[in-house]
Amino acid sequence: QRYCQDVYRGQLASVHSSARNQELQKLARSYNIILAPWIGAVTSRRAGQWQSSWEDSSPWNYANWAPSHPFHVVTTCTTLSIRDGLWRSRLCFQLRPFICQY
Repeated sequence: QRYCQDVYRGQLASVHSSARNQELQKLARSYNIILAPWIGAVTSRRAGQWQSSWEDSSPWNYANWAPSHPFHVVTTCTTLSIRDGLWRSRLCFQLRPFICQY
């Protein structure tokens, strides 16, 4: 997120519809990357409950989680699968490609 802000003056992508999810999946595929890229969803514990939110503070009105995701053990960031378009929780320190919006 910080790199996206500092270098591109943007935010990690937020996804608010199936159409947008498919658009970003197609975009990521076009770069021939192997690792699923980061999007801007973070899942963390707030007021005793697990919640997902967007880094850009936009409303949480759409989700496309893979079965058994998101994880509810530690704070996690989210990847968008190039293969199936589903979202998966990942530890936030992993180096991965990312989708930045601005």
